[in-house]
Amino acid sequence: MSLTGAAFLLAGVAGLLPGPAATALAVAGGSALACVRLAWLAGGALPAPSDLAPNAPPTVDARTAESPAWSAETGPPERRDALAAGVTTGRQARRVALSRRVAAILDAAVLVAGLSVAVLPLSDPAYRLPIALTGLCLTAPLHVTALLRLPGRSRLSGPELVRRTVDVLALGVSLVFAGWMLLPGGPVPAAAGIAASGGAVVLAVLVVAALAERHRRPGAARCHAGAALTLGGLTLLVVLLAYGAPDRALPVVAAPLLAGALLTVAGLRRAWAGERPDRDVAPAAWPRLTAPAGIAALAAGVHLCLVGEFSTGAMALGLTVVPPIMVGELLAAADQRRRVQRLAAREAWLRRRLGPDARAVEPAPLTRADLVRALAQRSGGALLVVDLHGEGAAVPEGPVLTEVARRLRAGVEAHDLVARLGDTEYAVLTDVGPVLAYALGTRLLAALTEPYPRPGGVARVRVSVGLAETGSGEPEDVLRQADLARRRAVQLGRDRVEWYDAYLEEQLVRRLDLERELPGAVARGELDLVYQPVVALAERTPVGTEALLRWRSPTLGTVLPAELLPVAADLDLVGEIGRWVVDRACRQLAAWSGGGRELWMAVNVTPRELAAPDFVARTATALAAYDVSPERLVVEVAEPGVGAELSTVVARLAGLRSIGVRTALDDFRAEHASLAQLRRLPIDLLKVGPHLVRPGGDGQRPLIDVVANLADRLGVELVVEELESEGQVAGARRAGCRYGQGFALARPATAERVEAWFEEFPSAAR
Repeated sequence: MSLTGAAFLLAGVAGLLPGPAATALAVAGGSALACVRLAWLAGGALPAPSDLAPNAPPTVDARTAESPAWSAETGPPERRDALAAGVTTGRQARRVALSRRVAAILDAAVLVAGLSVAVLPLSDPAYRLPIALTGLCLTAPLHVTALLRLPGRSRLSGPELVRRTVDVLALGVSLVFAGWMLLPGGPVPAAAGIAASGGAVVLAVLVVAALAERHRRPGAARCHAGAALTLGGLTLLVVLLAYGAPDRALPVVAAPLLAGALLTVAGLRRAWAGERPDRDVAPAAWPRLTAPAGIAALAAGVHLCLVGEFSTGAMALGLTVVPPIMVGELLAAADQRRRVQRLAAREAWLRRRLGPDARAVEPAPLTRADLVRALAQRSGGALLVVDLHGEGAAVPEGPVLTEVARRLRAGVEAHDLVARLGDTEYAVLTDVGPVLAYALGTRLLAALTEPYPRPGGVARVRVSVGLAETGSGEPEDVLRQADLARRRAVQLGRDRVEWYDAYLEEQLVRRLDLERELPGAVARGELDLVYQPVVALAERTPVGTEALLRWRSPTLGTVLPAELLPVAADLDLVGEIGRWVVDRACRQLAAWSGGGRELWMAVNVTPRELAAPDFVARTATALAAYDVSPERLVVEVAEPGVGAELSTVVARLAGLRSIGVRTALDDFRAEHASLAQLRRLPIDLLKVGPHLVRPGGDGQRPLIDVVANLADRLGVELVVEELESEGQVAGARRAGCRYGQGFALARPATAERVEAWFEEFPSAAR
């Protein structure tokens, strides 16, 4: 979109397109894209905890607790605690609702700004200035309203408010001075003067807010910067039209408008996950203090070159820039002194609390803010984020954490920096290269996983280490990258070291999109089933089908079960989706019964879904509702997930068979444990992959022979799935397998296409 906008701008500057048309085309495309993305955020929903008891402690499995999609890089402590338990909190639900309202307001602001430019080519030149003024007057309050309601905003303290006011005054006066210096000589049109002066003040407020928030709330900072660019572009448009600038000059306003719309979307998407203001981060001295002086000096230099002299009013206005800059310098120095005093007081308190050996016990009184400042000064090296997990769901205790800190300090070099990011989370900043940094992570992992002596026994701690290279971005970005790598280490089983890579970021964004859109998909009618026939290999005629779930998301496209089901499990939506699948499958079976066919249909269920106490009763109800014979429904459960819930799965499968429903075991691996487990499972069909049909090494017979003999003794029919070539089909037939399924036989298709395919086999399964 940026390249397309640039192409239109070049065409307008070169005269290939009229200026208003080139401007409208460049801005309209970017605004349309931004409006669509903001509308998705405004209409999206995350699961709200309305069904949770207000005082009940949440419980969830470890995989959900450490899901990267449920972790926000800068979430507040309440959110982090809730995410660690795998559930949303009431505060999170309120934040989501507020984010949706903010997205709607920003959507309106971007739409108004885009329309103000898009209608210029269609308007009479006499009406263009009123249109631009109206757009500016409508867009400004919408942006201000949205920015004031961004989640995570905190009330400024007295000193912060004074500093912010001084910064706004310095930048605002410098912008007004620059506008005065750069406006053409002669009388100033009223519209241009009002827009330029008012726009300078608004721009100063937004730019100062963006600079102040860029480390504490990066998403909010981007939203402020996007609003500044948008309003700056509209202000420039008003000034150009007020002075009657030629049409070829208008494309210059497209760049800030296009960038502002896209930056607003990027900022809100980041703020959506939740950002906690970190009051320990010092405001950046540059360009907060130097920008006003630089702007005023540059404008004065340009004016001097073009005009050659300054009027009395211009000199007076230029001098007014100096006092707020000087006050800002004094306030910055005072802030720095207060920070040094706080750090000294914190170190003294720590020494009093831990005694004379405090430095040997606790990582040297570094906080997250100190770490961010240290990262900003590093041009190379690596950052390690170390996370601790106690035995079971327990949190490591105080004495254990004290020993952890001692081992951390002993395991790093003297020049390495150690910071504490949370109760059980530490960071190590080192200046060594990637190989040595990984070796350091491995050493720390070995040291921290050693048992911790305590009265009555020992404590054990599991450790996850995430690594990211420094110097590749902003300090907060490096911290976020290392934390993403840490989450990856947790997902892969803990007690390991993982490097950050860009794919982790893509996975996080994708997961967030999935979790935002999936709730309500059933009610919105976005789920669908496709059907893959099961064929009798000898006759090549259909005997049944397998129902395969698809999520037809209007925003994410078609999502397959491999990606959909883990998200549904984390959001506790498996039961809702499973009920829909069984109901739709039974309804389709009833529809196919009208043609006299008695084909079976298999539906996939997870062990977790099968374990529901009312699963058998719900299945019987669905069959009765559509008057479908129970033996025509086959319930499939995947073998890899059965072991943990074996007794429950056996009971549910037996219950299904008691009402006439047939059962199947999918993804059978034919390992020793699987073969032993097969004897206990009450199943009618056994589904295996084509790899079992291939001959073994050294001329051994295919493993399918062993499985076929056991299945024959147990009275179980074999189905070979994923048959993708005629050679595999022939191998399955030679092995004595009765049924097959795969692309070589029939591809998954909609109900209508499968039914048309059935018509080619009039004698099939009647």
